[in-house]
Amino acid sequence: MRMPSRTPLPPPPPPVGIRTWPDRNALLADRAAVLNDLVARQLGPARIAAHWGWAVLLATGWAFVGTALIAFTESLDVLSLLFGMICLVIGLGAVAPTAVAIAAGLRKDARTRQLLCQWAELDSDSAADIGLRAPRLSLAWLLPGGLMCAVGLFVCVTVPAGARPGDDTYGVVALGMGLGLVCWLMGLIAVNKALSHRRWALRLRPATRLS
Repeated sequence: MRMPSRTPLPPPPPPVGIRTWPDRNALLADRAAVLNDLVARQLGPARIAAHWGWAVLLATGWAFVGTALIAFTESLDVLSLLFGMICLVIGLGAVAPTAVAIAAGLRKDARTRQLLCQWAELDSDSAADIGLRAPRLSLAWLLPGGLMCAVGLFVCVTVPAGARPGDDTYGVVALGMGLGLVCWLMGLIAVNKALSHRRWALRLRPATRLS
């Protein structure tokens, strides 16, 4: 499977009235090329690295925000407030653009799934479609995603439950729950990506063929 490029997504297939494929073999060749490219863009190693890279950056940003909250709640001296403000600026500077990038990635994934459905409906090629299932790449998303969901949920439950009044501040609880939420959210995105692709692959059906 080819690595995804940074070029724009391919266009949707042309309407029936203006299709110019000379024969079915030409249609199947273009269909296979586009579908393989789209699957690589959605599930490939570069997408995996980008997803977990954003997760690390988001968690790091929230760690700075949580540290700022701890500084604000545990002490009110000038140095603590200054340290907290610096951490807050760094944290928000990492969290805000990362959240925007993750949202943009989700929109691109939705568009990619739409194109996958449109190109798959052109025809059916059982031999070529087997490779589109990408079971190993799906597992590479599903297993770490499921683990991160479990870790995130565990942290979100145990941190507030184990907090002791007088020993743990609101900042400590917010830091722990925020990191747990990041783990759960990014894991959920990964799991949903794997399951969505699996559902799409199982729905590949013969469509109207080019005459």
